[in-house]
Amino acid sequence: QVQLVESGGGLVQAGGSLRLSCAASGRTFSRYSMAWFRQAPGKERECAAIITPSGGSPYYASSVKGRFTVFRDNFKNTVYLQMTSLKSEDTAVYYCAAKLSDYGLASRSYYDYWGQGTQVTVSS
Repeated sequence: QVQLVESGGGLVQAGGSLRLSCAASGRTFSRYSMAWFRQAPGKERECAAIITPSGGSPYYASSVKGRFTVFRDNFKNTVYLQMTSLKSEDTAVYYCAAKLSDYGLASRSYYDYWGQGTQVTVSS
């Protein structure tokens, strides 16, 4: 079992930055692929970024590529999402998700564990 707790959300002006954190319980965090999903009101949950256990070649959705960076600290059992040049369309609840695997997929059904989400609101 893995428990995930997100933090770092809030209200920010367009063009600003935020860093989200997702702290995981357990001793095997380094073996999990981690993903950040987001869900805007009235829209489906979409995958924004994925990082595998090795940390190499993260995946980014086209809508966030070049603006968001996902990285992890296995000593702290934490994955981060650094968000820059935020736009109003980035407003959503952001969730982290985990899968015990060397691989990640941009599919909601792939992940076994989810956090409770953290709200990000970007004002224009």
